[in-house]
Amino acid sequence: MSSEICPDNLLVIITRHFLTIPATGRKVHYRRCGSGPLLLMVHQSPRSSAEYSDLMQRWGEHFTCLAPDTPGFGQSDPLPETNGHEPEIDEFADALAEFAAALGVSRCAAYGFHSGGIILVTALKRHPELFSCLAVGGYAIWSEAEIALFGERYLPEWHPAPYGEHLTWLWNRMLEQSWFFPWFDLRDEARLSVAHADVTRVNQAVMEMLDAGNAYRVGYGAVLRAPRDIPPVDGDVPPCLITAYDGDPLQAHIDRLGDMPEGWRAEKVSTPADHQAASLSFLKEHAGEALCPDLAEDANEGWLALDRGLIHWRGQRGGRLVLHPPAAEMGEPQAGEIAIDLPGHGLSDGFDDMRSAVLATADALVSGSIDWSSLPPGDPAELYPDLTPDRYGTHLVKAWSAARAEALFEPWYAADKDHAIPLDPAAIGLAAIARRARARLRAGKSAARWHAILAEQTP
Repeated sequence: MSSEICPDNLLVIITRHFLTIPATGRKVHYRRCGSGPLLLMVHQSPRSSAEYSDLMQRWGEHFTCLAPDTPGFGQSDPLPETNGHEPEIDEFADALAEFAAALGVSRCAAYGFHSGGIILVTALKRHPELFSCLAVGGYAIWSEAEIALFGERYLPEWHPAPYGEHLTWLWNRMLEQSWFFPWFDLRDEARLSVAHADVTRVNQAVMEMLDAGNAYRVGYGAVLRAPRDIPPVDGDVPPCLITAYDGDPLQAHIDRLGDMPEGWRAEKVSTPADHQAASLSFLKEHAGEALCPDLAEDANEGWLALDRGLIHWRGQRGGRLVLHPPAAEMGEPQAGEIAIDLPGHGLSDGFDDMRSAVLATADALVSGSIDWSSLPPGDPAELYPDLTPDRYGTHLVKAWSAARAEALFEPWYAADKDHAIPLDPAAIGLAAIARRARARLRAGKSAARWHAILAEQTP
């Protein structure tokens, strides 16, 4: 919460917030960092605002960087269907304007990469008064042949499978998207010069896909189907810079843009750093000097800023603090309760001293007691397998296997008749397994550390 962070820390700490749109009840999650004029940052699909974390901290010297999760991605609610039809690009653009209005923003600069740029250009055409300028990284102008090539293959249905086989597909899909474009086109002509096997980057993209689920097809599909037209030459629109670097598959599309409005220009640059430098310079030149207004946020859910990170909480301030077991999800708080994601779990940051972080959270948010939760039975060395991401994505399958067995045995690793538990159809359902697996993946090594703290806490 921005009100709980000292101004000196605003350039180095990214705060996180929820805002419920009053007219629709749709919840939007956004990140904030920095000070100065407001810069709205729209991420690409199927990612989340987390992809801008490093950039926000650098650009926070010049702007108040504000990055929402677009509908259906990250922690933001999806847009509803209308008359049985999935939302299209106009609805995503209008949702962005609706979010800005609910925040209290009337005009701002904006930046978007790839599909984020498509959403922004569409929003600019529909709501030109909202923007002082745009900077866009790569703007797609697909040919009919390219659209035909993509077809439905680019956005296949993606659902949990009983034994976690969907996770094998997901890992390799996200791994190889930097190798070929489109990702399924295994031809030398489709190879990318920016290929990598960076486990951290791949895992981040995988975790974001786990958040979106099959709903990724809605937001991503709306972008792919969007009309590829920029404002007319005589359009009365704010200035815009479009750049694309060597290795970006959209760099060739710079030549397809055609004539542009006054104040618009497009350039090819050499590196991602050149793209970011050119974008920042353009934004600083055209953003104006208006400072960011006080921004709205929900009162019943958010993040508490401590010295070393953020703790995600939900519920009613002042009551009893309820803690969930290690490697599990936050429970739903009842009246008079507040629940948190344990440090290193869920949407909370990791802390070296987890117990102190919980106690500091209790001091800040509650006036009642702490429900520490019960100590899970079993050997912690078995309960919490190593889920460190690896080159082959095997950590995903480990998490799924453990989450599935949790519905069958207690402790889950003791697969014999003496440890079998009654079957609960809800617990063995694929959605429930998927939630438990994601909770384990998010917790990682923090789960075993919290188990040790509980063991010390238990008489």
